[in-house]
Amino acid sequence: MPELPTVILRDPSSSLTATFVPSAGMIGTSLSDEGVELLGQRRGLQAYLSTGKTMGIPILYPWANRLSANSYAVDGSVVTLTSGTGGVRTDEHGVPIHGVLAAYPGWRVTAQSDHRLTAELDYGGKPRLLASFPFPHLLELDISLAERTLTVRTKVTPTTAADVPLCYGFHPYVQIPETPRAQWQLETPAMQHVPVDAWGIPTGITAPHPAHAEPLGGKVIDEGYDEVPKGAVFAVSGGDRRIEVCFEEGYPAAQIFAPATDDVICFEPMAAPTNALRRGVYPVAHPGQPATSAFSIRVG
Repeated sequence: MPELPTVILRDPSSSLTATFVPSAGMIGTSLSDEGVELLGQRRGLQAYLSTGKTMGIPILYPWANRLSANSYAVDGSVVTLTSGTGGVRTDEHGVPIHGVLAAYPGWRVTAQSDHRLTAELDYGGKPRLLASFPFPHLLELDISLAERTLTVRTKVTPTTAADVPLCYGFHPYVQIPETPRAQWQLETPAMQHVPVDAWGIPTGITAPHPAHAEPLGGKVIDEGYDEVPKGAVFAVSGGDRRIEVCFEEGYPAAQIFAPATDDVICFEPMAAPTNALRRGVYPVAHPGQPATSAFSIRVG
């Protein structure tokens, strides 16, 4: 398969670079500091293209993580999701996961400079996408790199009289390759813990999660959270390096993921908790009132 065109952003104030691939779903494939790769490469870009196996910084859209079944209802209408149709992918339990935009090629770059990239997707003009999420809108990404910080801003603008549910998120895989995983130190803000079951679906039980710091050690983590405050900072540090993921705005929910099989940690910004589209409890973008969100990755 031929290599896809990439966009490399360069921080004017440092040696930090970020790489994105617009024709592969606007995925971020690299965040490099003087040749040290800070994003988990996992199975690589080709696996993302062929099977949707995530790496780097993928967008999870229009829902993040899993739904508890292959349908959801909005305003009395039921939308049925079929694996392999309209971008729908399912996990090992057969439930839909990570939305429909994995490796989607339909993004259009609208502006590009040395340190900034903007792109848009006219969701309303794509019948293939509307079959799984029938809410016409314009989806825009504004990505910038400056002062050792990668910032990803998202805007959702309804293009008809219908509200657009906001259940999307991102899945940034970060790593500190110079330091063994067991020595990584995690820091999380005060928020609400939303435990998940064996299928990764919230159990309905919640509990307070005070601000906390602990070594990752050999822990395997896949847990949900909500009531994440605006501006909350999640961090991983090791050796002389620190990486912060800041939920700047529009992300009141999170998933923390640290698998046993890969030396990565994910602090996933989410517009709504896992399975919110099925539960019918989520924020919306109203006609004439675009919804915006932003998260950043700061490299210390």
